[in-house]
Amino acid sequence: MENVMELPTKAEQKAAKKSLESFFDISESLDKRKKTISIEVNDNEDQRIEVPAKVFDMLKFILSNIAEGKAFSIIPLESELSTQQAADMLNVSRPFLVKQLEAGAIPFTKVGKHRRVLLQHLLEYKEQMEATREQALLNLSREAQELNLGY
Repeated sequence: MENVMELPTKAEQKAAKKSLESFFDISESLDKRKKTISIEVNDNEDQRIEVPAKVFDMLKFILSNIAEGKAFSIIPLESELSTQQAADMLNVSRPFLVKQLEAGAIPFTKVGKHRRVLLQHLLEYKEQMEATREQALLNLSREAQELNLGY
C-alpha cells in the first residue's frame, strides 16, 4: 500500500470549493436508483464516460477534503497494513497495538517475522473500541447524575 499524501494548494482548494457547490446541486437531482452516472470531460476532445454511481459520492468526499485543505488517503478495505501503519491509524503506539494483536483483539497474519493487519479488521476493532468508550462515558455520566455530583 502506497500512502502518498500532500496538502492541497490554495488554488486547488479554491477550485474544489467551486466544484463542490455544483456537486451538491447535482446531487439533489440525481436518481438514487441509478447504478451508473455519466461524466463529460470537456478538453481537447469532448468525452463522456460511465462510472458507478458510488464514484459521485466519493468525488464529493474528495472535493470536500481538498476544499478544507486536508490531506487524505483512499485505501481499499482489503489492504494489509504493517503494525506501524495500523498503530498510526488508531493513534496508538506500535507496542500497544502489538499487545492487542497478541491478545487476540485484532486478527492478523504473519509474513516472515512481520505482522500484517487487514484494514477491515482494524476498522472493526476501532468501531468496537469507540462503542465501548461511549458506553463507559454514558455509565459514568449516569452515576454522576445519581450521586448529584453536579455534572
